[in-house]
Amino acid sequence: MTFLNLFRKNLKAAVLFLTLFYTFPLLAEKTIGITQIVDHPSLNAIREGILEELSHQGFVQGRNLTVIFENAQGNPTVAAQIAQKFASMPLDAVVPITTPSAQTIVQQIKGTPIIFAAITDPVRAKIVSSLKHPGHNVTGVTDAPPLTEQLNLIETCIPTLKTLGVVYNPGEINSVTFLEDLKELAKKKHIKIISAAAPKSSDVKTAAQSLIEKSDAIFIGNDNTVVSGLEALVKACLDAKKPLFVSDPDSVDRGALAAYAYDQRQMGRQVGEIVAKILNGKNPKDIPVERARDAKFSLNPQTAEKIKVSCSFTP
Repeated sequence: MTFLNLFRKNLKAAVLFLTLFYTFPLLAEKTIGITQIVDHPSLNAIREGILEELSHQGFVQGRNLTVIFENAQGNPTVAAQIAQKFASMPLDAVVPITTPSAQTIVQQIKGTPIIFAAITDPVRAKIVSSLKHPGHNVTGVTDAPPLTEQLNLIETCIPTLKTLGVVYNPGEINSVTFLEDLKELAKKKHIKIISAAAPKSSDVKTAAQSLIEKSDAIFIGNDNTVVSGLEALVKACLDAKKPLFVSDPDSVDRGALAAYAYDQRQMGRQVGEIVAKILNGKNPKDIPVERARDAKFSLNPQTAEKIKVSCSFTP
């Protein structure tokens, strides 16, 4: 029986064959590398969002997409080793999640397309020359926090706010940038910012305890070191009945009081859209850096009840 006769007898088979025939060249097998500086729910949600969107775009892990994932576990030396490993591999794209991972990747990889995620200020971090014209082989999505709205949220929830404590890792340029910008904004509102350094996640508890008695509330940015040690920070704040504000919804789920921030999984899907464009042939230098979209208010009602704080917010 010829294919023509088979197709005449079974229209569904014909449609399926033609669909596969014309789709396959567009979805040739690709291999990408994904790396993040540390393991915590917010970064994991970004990675999951990237893979979900790639699947939606036709790049399905285990079918026509191979994903090599590496986690630096908070160690800059390991991050550099991962970058060297990826540089030696024939990858179609590299996706570094977080500023420290992106910095090492950009230093080591000059030809392969790089699409970053979860970077507060890629220009100050020297990852791209500008957001509009990133140039060369790098583009991505910046999660620069909506600081004005975040500070407005804290003031709304804590009307007597005069002093705000910040725990941060001075080794993360994104956290240094966040703290500098926060201080400038807070000065206009006559709010005093005091900070405590936590170079390692094991330092988070001590840093928090040094601020609790001096602050009306605690606030953290997208600091990977602090977020990876969030449980200790949440406990210290709950024990002292001190409000803890964060910069991602996942940390609210883990016990912080509230956030006005971007949805991490949705941000990942936004990154995944760019990765798919590049896997389909678009040049990263022609794609401006995008800003994360759709910030939202998140509240942990159990935490609000425990510390006796009533909190709502409309930006």
